[in-house]
Amino acid sequence: MSRAGARKTRLSKGDGAMNVYDDLCDAAKSAGIKLFTVTLHDPGHAQVRRAYSSDPVAYPVSGTKPLSDDAWSQQVIGRGEAFVANHDSGFKDLFPDHAQIVALGCRSCANLPILRKGEVVGTLNLLAEAGHFTPARLAGYQAMLAAHHDALLAEIAARPLG
Repeated sequence: MSRAGARKTRLSKGDGAMNVYDDLCDAAKSAGIKLFTVTLHDPGHAQVRRAYSSDPVAYPVSGTKPLSDDAWSQQVIGRGEAFVANHDSGFKDLFPDHAQIVALGCRSCANLPILRKGEVVGTLNLLAEAGHFTPARLAGYQAMLAAHHDALLAEIAARPLG
């Protein structure tokens, strides 16, 4: 089933709240993103949980990744700063699924923190071809996140972890 077909199935089940993820994914893909996911920070289990994926076969929803005390976690989760790598060599040592990401044709990434009252509650994860994240594109993705911030927080609150 296509992502659009899956969206129609979700909506027919009364799950309209997921539209914020679909809207963000559509906007990101129209700007050149190959893989779009949303992960939620689960500090109680020292992990992140996938809440949305544009490729549910390779990256299923509800998949988890452990958090370690590495440079990525300190920057994104600890300080609430975006992480950008314009070539896969910039995330090879940080992402255990590096080979899978590259196999999907993704050679660059940006992880944008979703903040609630100064705390990171999740990230938008954008993956594309090498060199994709120019300053102008990154600013556009950050503006996209800002425009959908309240809807994202509402969606996250509606589906608590655990």
